[in-house]
Amino acid sequence: MTKQEFEKLCAKTVLLDGATGSNLIAAGMPQGVSSELWVLEHPDVIHQLQSAYVDAGSQILYAPTFGANRITLTRHGLEDRIRELNLTLVRYARESAGDKALVAGDVTTTGQLMEPLGDLTYETVFSTYQEQISLLAEAGADLIVAETMIHIEETCAALDAAHSVCDLPVMCSMTVDANGNIFTGGNILEAAARLEASGADAVGVNCSVGPEQLKDIIRDIRQTVSIPVLAKPNAGMPIVSADGQTTYPMKPDVFAQHMKTLSKQGAVLLGGCCGTAPAFIAALKQAL
Repeated sequence: MTKQEFEKLCAKTVLLDGATGSNLIAAGMPQGVSSELWVLEHPDVIHQLQSAYVDAGSQILYAPTFGANRITLTRHGLEDRIRELNLTLVRYARESAGDKALVAGDVTTTGQLMEPLGDLTYETVFSTYQEQISLLAEAGADLIVAETMIHIEETCAALDAAHSVCDLPVMCSMTVDANGNIFTGGNILEAAARLEASGADAVGVNCSVGPEQLKDIIRDIRQTVSIPVLAKPNAGMPIVSADGQTTYPMKPDVFAQHMKTLSKQGAVLLGGCCGTAPAFIAALKQAL
């Protein structure tokens, strides 16, 4: 997919998919394991989930390659399988998408802090994303998404890495608190402006909060940038039980109405994160 084709696509509202991780856990994936390896070994689960998203109206599926970078895979002893994981998981998403949806190669934070907050250098982060994104492009991803990012510098490194290995459109979404603050410093408006200047094709917010908390944030991002704005929030704020189980309280119809408000505030790429499921995308499609 070219950047011009992506821009044309975003002339109208684009439905993304919903959560992957929380649905995999509901389907039996143990917590603490590599979700990429678990998906690799349970293709029927991801095919069923992503096919349901397509049926619900998703126009872009996120390939289940979220943590398939060398730094994260090394923590699971899987660094030697980086090529297999990225190529196979994009293929799984492609099989689910058919000719009805596009596939975004998905990358996220390495989980380590960059200098000066930590020891991770820009050069290390850049080469880490460069390796994974080159594999995602080779596998046939239509575009790239850097999501659930928690550090502006790390997000810029991912964007720079993508530009160095492919010409695919790149969406960037960060996780923020209800005031738009990024957990490692700075705010989403600063990040959005910088990412647009660095060549991002879309920018926005995912995870961390529910859609009801994003109205002003999405409006302010829309007023800050000229590129498409993305909103992919959780199904409300999480509730953690005494035994450590996490649930999300918002129902699909309520979620959809809040997302309709975000659409009016300027978000054009709309989907769901933790706690959402195909029913949420179907309700969103109907609400819009």
